[in-house]
Amino acid sequence: MMLTDGLFGDEDLERLMTAPCQINAICLVESALARCQGRLGIIPAKAAAEIVERIEKRQIDPADLLGPTMRAGIAAQAVAAALKKQCGENADWVHFGATSQDIEDTALVICLVEALRIIEERLVKLEKRLAAKAERFADLAIPARTRFQLAAPTTLGAKIAVWRAPLRRHLKRLAELRVRLFTVSFHGAAGTGAALGPDMARVRQALAEELNLGADDVPWHSARDNIAELAGWLAMLCGSLGKIGADLILLGQSEIAEVSAGTGGASSTMPQKSNPIAAETLVTIARLNAGAVGTIHQAMVHAQERDGSALAIEWRVLPGMVVQSGAALHLAIDLVESLSADPKAIQGTFDADRGAMLAEAAGFHLLRFMPRHKALELVRQALAEMATNGGETLPEALSRIVPGHDWAEILAIENNKGDAAGQARS
Repeated sequence: MMLTDGLFGDEDLERLMTAPCQINAICLVESALARCQGRLGIIPAKAAAEIVERIEKRQIDPADLLGPTMRAGIAAQAVAAALKKQCGENADWVHFGATSQDIEDTALVICLVEALRIIEERLVKLEKRLAAKAERFADLAIPARTRFQLAAPTTLGAKIAVWRAPLRRHLKRLAELRVRLFTVSFHGAAGTGAALGPDMARVRQALAEELNLGADDVPWHSARDNIAELAGWLAMLCGSLGKIGADLILLGQSEIAEVSAGTGGASSTMPQKSNPIAAETLVTIARLNAGAVGTIHQAMVHAQERDGSALAIEWRVLPGMVVQSGAALHLAIDLVESLSADPKAIQGTFDADRGAMLAEAAGFHLLRFMPRHKALELVRQALAEMATNGGETLPEALSRIVPGHDWAEILAIENNKGDAAGQARS
């Protein structure tokens, strides 16, 4: 345990990515394998039934597997050895025709099925919360900022719609990913299925049906693209959540304070502060998973038919990515639920800007009456005179420089939000 686990940890997903669940998943695969082989006559039916019964009554302490796993270099082999000891005279029929990586990879998929169900459930919840907030603030004008500079009016709902849009795409990507990722691995030692010969394909298909997974004809022992795709998806998801966090940090900073979310954290010496802990953590997790996906990609450089140095990368890095993704979603849901706007602060930003962010709108209006270069020159002149005439607004400067236009109406905030409200409700 680490003291920062409350920020970056997630009990539900840690449960699925740690030793007890890994052992349970491996045992589930070994039990399903014995049932399938007994039913198909690959091993004696009586032995299969007894193996299944012994596995169900197993007593395996994860601590007892640390040494055997270190020596074997793979957890599934250590678990299989422990199961064989508990199966007595039927030990030879346990793990029959399989290689340890078959069991390890299939067990990983079983853990990921539940982990991704939880992640998807949270992602759907977050997407719905964002949809509701976007609708609520669809018409609330707020300054848009590009490259940290005031740009033009938008609405808070439109900002939220930009946060929400990738999440819908991530849900579609997840559905596509599941088809490729959720497959059994059962191809034997060198991936050829030679141990069971023509029966290997039958057993593989039966095992897939038993575990409600797909089955590929070609082994994925050394083809790790599906795992890399999952890691990429987790990194993209957290990147989208990190964007939300970064925006909330900036919108809530002392000089702006237009939007608030979360309860904040107190400073140990500055009582006036409310630190955006949750939003900061979203940014941190996004960066951690962005770095981790590059490490997972290293595992794709997988030598020949099996490479333990490549596999070990996945074992060490992928669980953390899954857990951190769950933590990020939990934090994001809480932030969005508490998100609120301060209309007075927003209006204060507009007032302080004195209409300068409407310069683009002024230029496009003048294009209807003169060449582009002339229109832009007049707007630049108005902006320059605003800078020297303290307190003057852009509509006032333009009324003096280019009279005959209702600049107050033309440059009114409510008339220059474009399709922001429509985007918020899309």
